[in-house]
Amino acid sequence: MTGHTDNEIVIAAPMDLVWERTNDVESWPDLFSEYASAQVLERDGNRVVFKLTMHPDADGNVWSWVSERVADPTTRTVTARRVTTGPFERMDIRWTYEQVDGGVRMRWVQDFAMKPDAPVDDAAMTRRINDNSRVQMSLIKQKVEEFACTAP
Repeated sequence: MTGHTDNEIVIAAPMDLVWERTNDVESWPDLFSEYASAQVLERDGNRVVFKLTMHPDADGNVWSWVSERVADPTTRTVTARRVTTGPFERMDIRWTYEQVDGGVRMRWVQDFAMKPDAPVDDAAMTRRINDNSRVQMSLIKQKVEEFACTAP
């Protein structure tokens, strides 16, 4: 079995602003509530390799990993994968942006598989990612829309 999630939200802001704000990896700790830090390790054109570190969990554990993102501003798509996979055998993410009535539909599709010795299986991680994606997308929507209202 493998895990698969598909979540989306419409952000009432201009496409360029949504694209710029959500692809500025260095600012992710201000955009997402779960990240304590985002450190860019390598950048080559539209490709960025970075380390994300989460805030400590309820048990005091601090999780971090290295990911690679390739953004295509022409098609408004991003493909990403975890380089250091931690409890995942693999984790692939595709972000898409589409202009719709009322703003920009931002969609995250994640395909993954957990390692056999991971603390949760694919089904449990699917539920966890779906729950967290909804929380993070709502927060991103709020922050980007607020920024759009105050931008000159």
